[in-house]
Amino acid sequence: MSAFTLHDLEAIIASRAAASAETSYTKKLLDKGAAHCAKKMGEEAIEVVLAGAGETRDRVVAEAADLLYHLLVLLKARDISISEVEALLKSRTAQSGLDEKASRKDA
Repeated sequence: MSAFTLHDLEAIIASRAAASAETSYTKKLLDKGAAHCAKKMGEEAIEVVLAGAGETRDRVVAEAADLLYHLLVLLKARDISISEVEALLKSRTAQSGLDEKASRKDA
């Protein structure tokens, strides 16, 4: 059995985006637009931070899963694939993290 990947989750999100909002939480989120999806992702990010700072390991894992799901929903809302994000991450590994961060325009 192969491992479950973010690409698998991305495909599930795409499938559910085509479903009815009456049966799909993903569709409900997407129907509310990218700004709503971003807000939801931000809420999940805060929950990961709080869990990471002092809750159980299982709670951190659960909140991280929620965050990854909501990140992929936001990417779907903005028509961005996980492959695009991976490509950027790959390009960043060509140099040290400190050099890459210093080279950013907004650094």
